[in-house]
Amino acid sequence: MTPVERFAELLRTHDRIVFFGGAGVSTESKIPDFRGKNGLYRKKTDLPWSPEEMLSHHFYEEHPVEFYTLYKEREGMMLQAQPNRAHYALAELERMGKLSAVVTQNIDGLHQKAGSRNVLELHGSVLRNLCQKCGRDYGMEEFLALCTPVPHCPACGGVVKPDVVLYEEPLDGFTIQCAVEEIARADMLIIGGTSLVVYPAAGFIDYFRGDALVLINRDETPRDRSCTMVFRDSVGAVLEEGLRLLKEKR
Repeated sequence: MTPVERFAELLRTHDRIVFFGGAGVSTESKIPDFRGKNGLYRKKTDLPWSPEEMLSHHFYEEHPVEFYTLYKEREGMMLQAQPNRAHYALAELERMGKLSAVVTQNIDGLHQKAGSRNVLELHGSVLRNLCQKCGRDYGMEEFLALCTPVPHCPACGGVVKPDVVLYEEPLDGFTIQCAVEEIARADMLIIGGTSLVVYPAAGFIDYFRGDALVLINRDETPRDRSCTMVFRDSVGAVLEEGLRLLKEKR
């Protein structure tokens, strides 16, 4: 039995699967990650700040023009992005009654665009942008149109902030609770496209009590040795082939 056939067998024998994903899921939709070899943190710029600092809360407060200029560029890229085979495979597993939840560190909304319904977004979503004064919610395209460069609410004049978690900001408590509960109830956990070094999100997998832990990531992670299976491949390739073999067995 090949590794992917073994993976498909795990999919067949488990019915409460949770997927925990990171930036490596979105890179296949041409959205650059942060820590990969072509990631944002490795790019050299003439700016006096690192990309990480420019995505922090204090930078948002102290340098709003520079913050929104960078953010608009990245969000515009996400607006053009389309779901890839990983997103579609996960949505299909949910429709088949196999996958109970997607817990994602990504903010691009591509899981929902592919058809997934139970998506827990640990770091928020670019699809939501909230006025800090009146609370009005602006969609992505409407928000981008307001960025000239700092977006202000036409209704009240307040600053419109993306509903994403910046560095130095806490994760949403309710989302954390839901994610932990889903992982704790899962009989199989698939980790895909994440280095498992960003906390507190990476620590959520400690709540997993099932018997099948599968990791799909091109680079090594601190959790490799504790996994049932490890794939050094693209998330989309493994999920797509596993799903295909699963359907053949049904």
